[in-house]
Amino acid sequence: MTDLAAARSNMVDRQVRTADVTDLRIQDAMLTLPRENFAPVGKAYLAYTDTALEYAPGRALLKPRDVAKLLQAAKPVVGEKVLAIAAPYAAAVLASMGAGVVRYDGDDLLAIPGGPFDLIVVEGAVALAPKAWLDALAFGGRLAWWSGTGRLERPVFMCGAPMVWGVACCLMQRRRFWRAVKFRQDLPFRHRHSL
Repeated sequence: MTDLAAARSNMVDRQVRTADVTDLRIQDAMLTLPRENFAPVGKAYLAYTDTALEYAPGRALLKPRDVAKLLQAAKPVVGEKVLAIAAPYAAAVLASMGAGVVRYDGDDLLAIPGGPFDLIVVEGAVALAPKAWLDALAFGGRLAWWSGTGRLERPVFMCGAPMVWGVACCLMQRRRFWRAVKFRQDLPFRHRHSL
């Protein structure tokens, strides 16, 4: 039988900390939260591996490292109203960090319940954030999601106003440098960067 507590500790030590996730609140939450509770029946042994874990048809938990990097970019604050879209593990991590989390796993991921939200976190991979997600943000709210596939995968973090207008700052994950680029004109009040 696998010692899942040891596997959880190993996950944080070898996947999360080594990925420059320095937020101790995230590390502590991931150390105490049993990720195997989000794995399909009979696949608990995969919960702490460095792979995405399918928990429902067409839906998967991000790799532990990727969830940690996404949450660190989002900078969650205790007491914030957070919406977790198709993100059951991230929702549990955020809740254990003291955020007020609304979890949404419905079929129509554009049907946002309630709002406005200080933070929206999405574990699904999408190229661009749908307008419904942006509209559900509170003034100054933040949106963090996973973008791309394969070698182009990266977490994306977007802030609502008041932030820098018309400029996106991108931190290239592999090259580790900042560059400023023109931002999409249809979202002039958004500030976005990739990690």
